Amino acid sequence: MASGDFCSPGEGMEILQQVCSKQLPPCNLSKEDLLQNPYFSKLLLTLSQHVDESGLSLTLAKEQAQAWKEVQLHKTTWLRSEILHGVLQELLVDYYVKIQDTNVTSEDKKARLQQEVEEQLKKKCFTLLCYYDPSSDADSETVKAAKVWKLAEVLVGEQQQCQDAKSQQKEQMLLLEKKSTTYSQVLLRCPTLLQRLLQEHHAMILKLRMEEVQILSDTYTVEKVEVHRLIRDCLEGAIHLQEQDLEKSRQVLNSYEVLGEEFDRLVKEYTVLKQATENKRWALQEFSKACS
Repeated sequence: MASGDFCSPGEGMEILQQVCSKQLPPCNLSKEDLLQNPYFSKLLLTLSQHVDESGLSLTLAKEQAQAWKEVQLHKTTWLRSEILHGVLQELLVDYYVKIQDTNVTSEDKKARLQQEVEEQLKKKCFTLLCYYDPSSDADSETVKAAKVWKLAEVLVGEQQQCQDAKSQQKEQMLLLEKKSTTYSQVLLRCPTLLQRLLQEHHAMILKLRMEEVQILSDTYTVEKVEVHRLIRDCLEGAIHLQEQDLEKSRQVLNSYEVLGEEFDRLVKEYTVLKQATENKRWALQEFSKACS
């Protein structure tokens, strides 16, 4: 996609979004934003061709990288000199003490000084190795020397891994920021969506109620309602009469229950008399049949 072209739907849109996300992190724009602002999209695309991922111009980024390499080189040189200077400072103290020994020649002193410098440097290298890899403390000097020889390369590799991890973390943070922005936009749309759904819900309830009223109106006509009213009145009248009869029976029963044992005795006596009367009536009927 050329820098002078506009962003057409589908063409170069994904590339432009990636450019905005990586090279221009503050411009976290969606496809809709880019489509609605073609001139701004053109400006961003043109600008992205002149800056790197950090936002610096390509020329300035190149100069910065070169300056950083020079700083690292000077830093390494200075550290080497500083370490050697420290070792020499320690050894010179012993040297000036031992210089009082008249039996040692100047050549012997120089050779001893060089040997002691080498020993001190080797000791410091082994100390650094054991700090990095404590298990190396039990190794022989030959193995330690081999590990020290490769230690710089190992540290450079780990430093590169750390830088790669930082780059990945930065990309993840940008992705997280993009997702957070998207989620925020979605959440802002939720109240409007909920309001619309609530209105539709109320409209649906009202429609259902109207349908219910229409069904009842179609099912129960005026004539049917009048007949049902007459039936209800008749049933209510019959229920009322039954309740009155029930109340009268309850009152009679209560009056009988007031008599107590006397009532029971009279009932038994009445039963006996009634039975005797029935027997005599039966005997009279049989006698009448026999006489006829």
